Amino acid sequence: MDILDSLNPQQREAVLATNGSILILAGAGTGKTRVITHRIAYLIRQGVPGGAILAVTFTNKAADEMRDRVRVLLESTDAGPSDPWISTFHSFCVRLLRREAPRLGLPRDFAIYDDEEQLAALKLALRDLGAEDSGDTPREILSRISFAKNHAITPEQALADAFDERSKLAARAYEAYEQTLRRCGGLDFDDLLLRAVEVLRRFEEARKAWQQRFQYLHVDEYQDTNRVQYDLLRLLAGPRPNLCVVGDEDQSIYRWRGADVGNILSFSKDFPDTQVLRVQKNYRSRQKILDAAAAVVSKNVKRIGKELTATRGEGSNLIFFEARDARAEAEYVCQRVIEIQRDDSSLYCAVMYRTNAQSRAFEEAFRARGIRYRLLGGFSFYQRAEIQDVLAYVRLAMFADDDIALLRVVNTPPRGIGKVTVESLRALARERDTSLWSALSEFIDSGSARALAPLRSFRELIEQLREKLPSLPPAQFIAFVLEATGYLDMLRQRDSAEDIAPIDNLNELVNAMAEGAERGETLSDFLDRAALVSDADNFDERAAVTLLTLHTAKGLEFDHVFLTGLEEGTFPHSRSLHDPEELEEERRLCYVGMTRARDTLTLTRAVYRRIYGSERLHDSSPSRFLQEIPMELVDTAKGSLAAAGETRRYEPDPEYSYSAEEFARRVRRTVPAPSRERTPRVRSEISASARGKSGGNPLIGQRVRHPTYGVGTIIHVDGEDDDRKLTVSFANHGTKKLVERYANLSWAQ
Repeated sequence: MDILDSLNPQQREAVLATNGSILILAGAGTGKTRVITHRIAYLIRQGVPGGAILAVTFTNKAADEMRDRVRVLLESTDAGPSDPWISTFHSFCVRLLRREAPRLGLPRDFAIYDDEEQLAALKLALRDLGAEDSGDTPREILSRISFAKNHAITPEQALADAFDERSKLAARAYEAYEQTLRRCGGLDFDDLLLRAVEVLRRFEEARKAWQQRFQYLHVDEYQDTNRVQYDLLRLLAGPRPNLCVVGDEDQSIYRWRGADVGNILSFSKDFPDTQVLRVQKNYRSRQKILDAAAAVVSKNVKRIGKELTATRGEGSNLIFFEARDARAEAEYVCQRVIEIQRDDSSLYCAVMYRTNAQSRAFEEAFRARGIRYRLLGGFSFYQRAEIQDVLAYVRLAMFADDDIALLRVVNTPPRGIGKVTVESLRALARERDTSLWSALSEFIDSGSARALAPLRSFRELIEQLREKLPSLPPAQFIAFVLEATGYLDMLRQRDSAEDIAPIDNLNELVNAMAEGAERGETLSDFLDRAALVSDADNFDERAAVTLLTLHTAKGLEFDHVFLTGLEEGTFPHSRSLHDPEELEEERRLCYVGMTRARDTLTLTRAVYRRIYGSERLHDSSPSRFLQEIPMELVDTAKGSLAAAGETRRYEPDPEYSYSAEEFARRVRRTVPAPSRERTPRVRSEISASARGKSGGNPLIGQRVRHPTYGVGTIIHVDGEDDDRKLTVSFANHGTKKLVERYANLSWAQ
C-alpha cells in the first residue's frame, strides 16, 4: 500500500509539501496527527534518514501515538526500519542537555526535580533569605517563578519589574532558588526548556551541530507553544528552515499557563515564504455542529480562519434547554442521558462545564439516579483538598476531639505551627491518653508564650467557630469559616491561575450548604452525605458518561455532548468579561467544547445560580455565545423556559419557594425585555378562605399542602393580603418561607 493512498486531497497536499516553512491549519477532527505521521513516513520513504527528522508535541501519550503510527506505516512499505526523533518538548531538551550540559557547567547526570523536590529547594532558598515566615506560601512563590520562566523572565528582570513587597520577595526567592538548584546540580521542568535555549543561543558550535542534525522539524499543536518553545524552534530551524507546524488557532486555550496564540498567528511573518495549507475535511462532527461552532469562533478578531466540511452529513439541530436553576439543569441532563442510553447503550455522553465547581450538581444528580460516570479534570467535588480542609474546620467546630481534622488544618492556612510543635503535642496527648484538643491547653500553658502564640491563636479560632456554630445557618457558617480561618484570603492573595478553581469550589460549597438546608439537612447530615459521596466516587472505565471541564476536553470526542452553564459570568468566565484577549480565549474554549460532539450537541443554562456567601439565588443573563449561534441551527427542548435567542426579564432576587410547575407558568407569562408587564397574581385557596377572619394570626397552626414539599404546618405569618409570607414547617424538608400568592398551597385534610 502506498503511504498516500488513504489521504484526502488536502492531507496529501500537506504531506507532499516537504521543503521550506509550512503552516498546516488543521481544524478540529480533520486528522492532523495523520498528516504529521504520514509526512514523516513519506520523508523516510523518500530517503531521508529517520535520525534527521524531529517531531515534538506536548504529551507523552501523543508522542507515543505518533511513534506507533509511523512504525506501522513504515512496516506496510518497503522503506525498512527507521528511528525518527518523536518526543515531547521536555524529553527532547533532556536529550540535548545530556550531551551539552558541560557547556553550562552542569554535570551530564544532572537531577530533574519534580514538584516536591522543587518545593524543598525553594524552602531551602527561603531559609537562606530568612523569609520562611513570609505571608506567601512556598507553593505560591513557586507558581510565580514558573510563570516567569515560561515567559523567559530572568530573576533580574523579575526584580526590576517588582511593584510591591510580595513581588519583590518572589523575585529574590527566584534568584535564591536558582542558586540552590545550581548548588545541587539540579534542573526543574521549566529549566529543561530554558537551558536548552541557552545552549543553542550562546554556543554557535552547538547550534550549528543541532541544526545540521535535523533536516526536517515538525511541531504538533503549535498553537499551544509558549515563548521559550518558540525560541527553541527558531534556533533549531536555522536560517533556511524545513519547519512544518500543525495547529489550529481556534483551539488555543492555554493562555493561563503561558501558551501564546500569537506564535501561530504570526508564523508567516516570522518565517518568510511560508506555505499556508488548510486541512478542512472533518471526520468527527455533523455539519450543523460545525456551522454552529464556526459562527461562535468567527466573532474572534485574532484568527486566520478556515471552513470545516463534515464527511458524516448534516445531522440534526442543536438542542437548547433553559433550566430554573443548577439543580434543574443537572436533572434535565441526567434524564436526557437516560433516554440516550435506553435507545443505544453503546453511545458515549459527555457533560462539560467551565469550572470544576460545576460538577457537584451533576455528580449528585447522576448518583441519585444510579448512573455510572467518570470524572476527568479533577477529583470528585467533595474529595478536593480545599473542600476537605474547610469541612475539617466544620468537624472541629462540631466535635473538637476529632484528631484527624485537627491535624489536617492546624497549620492550614500556614500560621507558623511546625512539625516539631505538632509532634510534641501528639506526644503529650499519648502520654495523657487524651485527644489533641484536650491536651492543647496544658501544652500551651507549659511552654514559652511567644513560641506557642500561633498554637494559642489556633485554639482561639476553633473556640470562636464553636461559639458561632449554633447561631448561624449552615451556608452562613461555612462563609464565616472561610473568612475567620483566613483560608479564602490565602487563596485570594496568591493571585495565581491555579488558585482560581479552589476559590470557585469553596463558593460552590456555600451553595451546596444552602441547598442542603432547603432540603432540611443539618450540618451533620451534610457532612455524612459528603463523606459517603467521597467513598463512592471511583473512576469507572465502564461508565458511558464522562464529566469534565472544557480544558480537559481538548483532544477527546463523544457521541453526545452537553455543554452546560452558558451564562454570562459562568461561561464566559467573569474574569474575562473586561479583557478582550481573555474573552477571545473563552470563545475558543467554547469552540473546542462544541467540536467534541460527534452526533448531537445540547446547550444548557440555568436562570438562577447562587452566588458566594448568599443563601438566595440571583438571576443570570444568557451567555453571549448562545446569541452568536444562528437560531435556525437550534431547537428548543420541551420544558425549556426560553428559546436560545430569547432574553427574558427574570426577578433579580426571587422568592424561591413556589413549585417548578408554577415557576414555569409564571416565566412564560413574563414579557421579554425591554418591556415588562406585572406578572398576573396567583391567589391560593387559603387566602380566599382566610378573608374576613379575625384575630392576630388566624392561619398559625393550620396544616397545608405544598405541591413539592408535601404537608406542613404554618408557624408564622408575615404581612397581609398579596404580600403575605407564610413560614411553614414541613416534616421532610424543614422550614420554608413561602410567598402565599405564588406558593400554590391548599388545605391539608
